[in-house]
Amino acid sequence: MDASTEEQGAPVDLTSCDREPIHVLGTVQPFGFLLAVSSDWILVRASANAQEWLGRPAEDLLGLPLDAIVDREAIHLLRGHLQTLRGPDAVDRVFGVRLVPDKPVFDIALHVSGGAIIIEAEPSAPEHLSAGNLVRNMVSRLQQTAEFEPLCREAARQMRALTGFDRVMVYRFAPDGSGEVIAEAVRSGLDRYLGLHYPASDIPKQARALYERNWLRIIADIDAPAIPVIPPHDPAGEPLDLSLSTLRTVSSIHLEYLRNMGVAASLSVSILRDGRLWGLFACHHTEPRHISLERRTAAELFGQMFSWILESREREVLAAQEALARETHNRLMSAMASGGAGLEGLADFADELSGIVACDGLGLWVNGEVTLQGMTPTREEFTGLVRFLNRTAASRVYATDEIGRFHEPGRDFNERAAGMLAVPVSRTPRDFLVFFRKEVARTVTWAGNPEKPASLGPNGVRLTPRKSFEAWREVVHGRSLPWTDAEARTAEALRVTLLEVILRLSDSAERERKEAQERQELLIAELNHRVRNILNLIRGVVTQSRASAGDAEDFTEVVGDRIQALARAHDQVTSANWGPGSLAELLTVEAAAYLGAKADRVVLDGVDVLLEPQAFTTMALVVHELMTNSAKYGALSDSGGRVDVRWERDGFDSLVVHWTETGGPAVKAPTRRGFGSTIIERSVPYELKGEAEVRYALTGLAARLSIPAAFVRAAPPRAVRAAKPEGVQPVSFGGTALVVEDNMIIALEAEEVLSALGADAVDMAASVREALRLIDASPPDRALLDVNLGAETSVAVARRLAELGIPFAFATGYGESFQVPPDLGDVPVIKKPYGADSLRQAFGRSPRR
Repeated sequence: MDASTEEQGAPVDLTSCDREPIHVLGTVQPFGFLLAVSSDWILVRASANAQEWLGRPAEDLLGLPLDAIVDREAIHLLRGHLQTLRGPDAVDRVFGVRLVPDKPVFDIALHVSGGAIIIEAEPSAPEHLSAGNLVRNMVSRLQQTAEFEPLCREAARQMRALTGFDRVMVYRFAPDGSGEVIAEAVRSGLDRYLGLHYPASDIPKQARALYERNWLRIIADIDAPAIPVIPPHDPAGEPLDLSLSTLRTVSSIHLEYLRNMGVAASLSVSILRDGRLWGLFACHHTEPRHISLERRTAAELFGQMFSWILESREREVLAAQEALARETHNRLMSAMASGGAGLEGLADFADELSGIVACDGLGLWVNGEVTLQGMTPTREEFTGLVRFLNRTAASRVYATDEIGRFHEPGRDFNERAAGMLAVPVSRTPRDFLVFFRKEVARTVTWAGNPEKPASLGPNGVRLTPRKSFEAWREVVHGRSLPWTDAEARTAEALRVTLLEVILRLSDSAERERKEAQERQELLIAELNHRVRNILNLIRGVVTQSRASAGDAEDFTEVVGDRIQALARAHDQVTSANWGPGSLAELLTVEAAAYLGAKADRVVLDGVDVLLEPQAFTTMALVVHELMTNSAKYGALSDSGGRVDVRWERDGFDSLVVHWTETGGPAVKAPTRRGFGSTIIERSVPYELKGEAEVRYALTGLAARLSIPAAFVRAAPPRAVRAAKPEGVQPVSFGGTALVVEDNMIIALEAEEVLSALGADAVDMAASVREALRLIDASPPDRALLDVNLGAETSVAVARRLAELGIPFAFATGYGESFQVPPDLGDVPVIKKPYGADSLRQAFGRSPRR
């Protein structure tokens, strides 16, 4: 994948792979330079290319005070940042620093290595990137993804959008050091690596240890020359430790490994869990690619945030599993305690024990008595297995997914019991409770033969890069599903409980139950209060409706409709945990529920607001009565009328709702006030202390309702407009779409919309150069071009697409002011913000040449 061993550029002896990492290379990549100063800020080492940016040979700089080389203000700034470093592996970064007058500004990485302060500089890229805000938006999209696999896929997609690399993989390590590509985002035209496994030797233990210390590493060009650090050794003969260096090069072995994969540039971002390496974001590019230190910092920050999200999600899953096992465990202990049974009675609870840890069979050895249940070894085989367990180290839980590997007779029964989780439940001679799992034969697809990672050379067996990455399949036998850490902890808790004969719940557990009971009682009281309020409201509706209704059938219909209106309102506020509800949604739902096909004749106009639950329920009844009245007697009672509902905030910040009916039959004031009229005219003033005014004009009923500001909240801004969008015929298309957009978040949104419309793949480019490269590498079937790409426009891309006869559309935030160049003809122009309907219309008429 994206790492290799890094010991002085020489192949590493495979026998040393279990040692700690020793030294990393004493050379740096040429896109920046390195200065090492002593605690007195005397320059003691420098990279050989320092002359390119500092104007003086590196040899002439050694031994000089740093302020004779670098601007004093810059030194003051660096000293301040050095003061903030905390911990042995701390690294700080400063952007846009002018080290030398009349020279370019630099991005700086600072850390301490032994007795030296390492200053690494590279020319600043004028991106004006807000890393924190960018990563915040990226993380918010991750947090909306619930399941593990979609989360990893979305993370790979986000990282590819951020870095611009052709391929981004989420690579997860197994306990044995091997790895698997579990998610991938790759440009069209490249092979896919998803699901491939790689042997542990591809990323040796030394390299994995470095990834735990240093979150990020970039190789901008595998063919770039390595720049030496001068002098290569200190007076004691030791090289400079570059473990935390941003610029450090890598071994020639790893560069050859990348060449064999067809990779010209790579970027790796660590994924840690509990401070240990869980996996990597492995980014590959088919051409040399360098991204600025600021953008790499954003990628590193995103990797850290993804690590924390992943850790949090895994902890939630483990907590749920442990809670379920703990519940079963507590029931078992309570049953044993109530029955007064010791270990001798444990066999009576075999079914309960099987529920504590997921297993296919269970074996129990107590005082020489054997109990077997499910898929297990035979009695004789189990007896031999217990003898083996009695020879293992200390009294602890023993877990393996391959019994035959450690207990040779286990190969004879691995189809029935390939893995075991053994729990000692007494002192020597030990009694055991053993959970068994059957064999799960599975096919593993390796990226090349994992049995051939090394070759014989003049210095013996040395690690060499593999040349073949063709898929190589291996069928694994004799192993079960592995036991998780959570299952091992559950088994350990059971062991402790049984050993110490803790058969009753502890005082703390009793307190927890008491607190839970108190919370339950409080919840019941609150629920009782709300139910009583609802019942009182329904009783009032029934009573008042009876007084105004005609026959029984009419009464039933009226009451049923009003209760349904209340139910719909209740659904809307309870879906937000009894929070405020949307006025626009209330009107839309009520119109659709009661008016059916006439709902499109209710025209809404206003910026949506949220109503507190009390106001929402009141308005639900008022709106229902207005809809009912209009459908029976007003504008909606025939085919020509319509209802306009408009709302705004007045000078007191109250919400004023205007209901206006037009085009229907002539209206006159009712001679008798029914319950419906009472609800319309009195509910808002009585319940909310607002205002209500109803006018019965010949042209149609008009109502004005004023709701006090205390019951109104601002909603996320979305204008509710009168007319529905014109009907658009569904357009579904396959193939590849190209999105040229310099705003990553907008590009991701466009990718989602195009994928939903049927695109098989969506490539993204943030510049003209990248877009033209993608077009030449694999022409898309259609393209969406943002007009403005920062310092350039996408017109050159449009002309290239026109030459190839590929349909495209422009997207712009300039509104009507953008004019399509005449030579491009009639090209669709979509105004931002755009959605699926806009894209359907645009690609439905985009020119094909």
